[in-house]
Amino acid sequence: MKTGFLKYSVFILLISFIFNLESYAQETDVSNYRMNFKFNTIKQPDNSRLLEVNFIGMNKKDRKDKIPVYDAEIKFYNVLNDNEVLLGSSKTSKEGIAELVLPKDQNYLIDTEGNISLKAQFEGTDALDGEEEEITVKNIFLDLNLEVIDSVKTVSLKAYVIDSLGTKIPVEESDIMFYVEGMLSKMKINEGTISDGEFDFTFESNLPGDIDGNISVMAMIEDSDDFGNVIQKKSIAWGVLDKTFNVENNKLWSKAAPIWMYIVLSVLLIGVWANYIYTIINLYKISKSKIQKT
Repeated sequence: MKTGFLKYSVFILLISFIFNLESYAQETDVSNYRMNFKFNTIKQPDNSRLLEVNFIGMNKKDRKDKIPVYDAEIKFYNVLNDNEVLLGSSKTSKEGIAELVLPKDQNYLIDTEGNISLKAQFEGTDALDGEEEEITVKNIFLDLNLEVIDSVKTVSLKAYVIDSLGTKIPVEESDIMFYVEGMLSKMKINEGTISDGEFDFTFESNLPGDIDGNISVMAMIEDSDDFGNVIQKKSIAWGVLDKTFNVENNKLWSKAAPIWMYIVLSVLLIGVWANYIYTIINLYKISKSKIQKT
């Protein structure tokens, strides 16, 4: 009877295990996920351009359940009318991110209005459908200057695009943000709108710098319909050294400990050594008494 019960239990466990595997397979099936294919471009401080794709599967029922699409080959193109130029390809990382950096002297196909059309494409597999997204940006240039004018720390910015003849055309209007770069994050210090290709303001922030007093000021155009994301930054020795020191006494890490600590430590040490001496004396008496008895 015990043997029959044991066989029955093993059978039930086996059926449950198979059922759970099937349930898990159904939950992680591709059909339960909506593919999120997001293409983005960032013009970097050295005027190179980063092309970036985030390829993530999002659960249709549970939005918190996200699975990055790994090792998917993404091809990047420069498009103009019927012409497509392959700029390069990259495979997605374990985070579902594929990146390609184009040099600052990259030759683009540009339309008559100065627009650059870029396309990211995933051709698809047996398990996943193909994905593609196209974005259009103008190739903007940011000149950031940090200088002291009449004893005033001044941040000035010039923004322009270059036409087919090589002429600099000032940007008429665009939102701009200014940050000071930190070790783990950045802090906004100003924001405004570029007008006729220029924007400037007085730098009034008293911020600590690195060991040499340097701070990095960043100018950023973020998620612009015309320019995408653009970053420019420069460093300058405008950091402020904080010379205020708070003297705190009676701390464990101070040069001189409180008197009560010396007293307690002395009592403890005396007690320990007294115990050693007492033990040695008693051991001597015990050994001496054994010798006398013999």
